[in-house]
Amino acid sequence: MAEATAKASGLAGRYATALFELAREQNAVDRLADDLQSLRSLYAESADFRRLVSSPLFSRDQQGKVIAIIAERTGAAELTRRFLGLLARQGRLFALPGVIDAFAALLASYRGEVSAELISAVPLSDEQIGKLKEQLSETVGKSISLSTSIDPDLLGGIVVRVGSRMIDASLRTKLHRLELIMKGAA
Repeated sequence: MAEATAKASGLAGRYATALFELAREQNAVDRLADDLQSLRSLYAESADFRRLVSSPLFSRDQQGKVIAIIAERTGAAELTRRFLGLLARQGRLFALPGVIDAFAALLASYRGEVSAELISAVPLSDEQIGKLKEQLSETVGKSISLSTSIDPDLLGGIVVRVGSRMIDASLRTKLHRLELIMKGAA
């Protein structure tokens, strides 16, 4: 657990560590992980949610009320709701994306997994994600904890991050490389 704690440093890491320990005490780690993954997806997909989380124009009270409604509508667990309320009351809602990432790293370490992030231009099927997860697991030699998100700006293809390694097989990057070659810059 010391290794996992070392990875979770800074403000977001401290909140994630405290949340992880609470979840372990309450046997709610998996439920909390699901809730945080839902919030990660919402953050990736909704500009309004990103504004709510990061804009200093919203008061703590406004953020608290809206985040409570969002948590209720998404069916978040009580621990998740209380945690989101705490972040809003403390004026720390901006740290939510970092907390989610740090929590995922703690969870992966706790489970003996390697965290990986998959970004695709379009949603992938469960079968496609399963095959990719299986291939990554074989390559890395450990079980993979895979988080997914959508970025239409990729145009096509995927980007996979495993630790400090990144595999960029996106159409956007390929077009950019082609453009550099055509200009003679590469």
